[in-house]
Amino acid sequence: MGMVYAEIKLANAKDILFAEDGYLPKENIRRITSKMLVDSGAYMMAINQETKAQLGLKEIKKQKAQMANGDVVELSVVGPIKVYFENRDCTVDAFVLPGNTEELLGAIPMEYMDVLIHPQQNSLIVNPAHPNIPQLKMK
Repeated sequence: MGMVYAEIKLANAKDILFAEDGYLPKENIRRITSKMLVDSGAYMMAINQETKAQLGLKEIKKQKAQMANGDVVELSVVGPIKVYFENRDCTVDAFVLPGNTEELLGAIPMEYMDVLIHPQQNSLIVNPAHPNIPQLKMK
């Protein structure tokens, strides 16, 4: 199985709330579509600085993270971000990687949206056991 990528839609979750409350026109909600590496080995979602700027996200905190090469670095955490894939969505925070680094869809949003990596199709899919609505584990 090679690397799996998926088209993931992202939106500034605060913008969505402001629009729902009538403080922001819906057409002003900051949204983008990103081709993300689907990485079940990564805990959180990771976006780059370009996406952070396009969505107008604010830093929540700094947090240390271990990178794929083993280095431990301190990264900004931003959010909330509304994440969409097919008929699924969730709201998460994300690490910010430097520059225009490849973005990652990690295990937390994957679990929350009940999506899976299909190894034969080399793609991200909605869990076929729950095609209409995500089912989360509570144990």
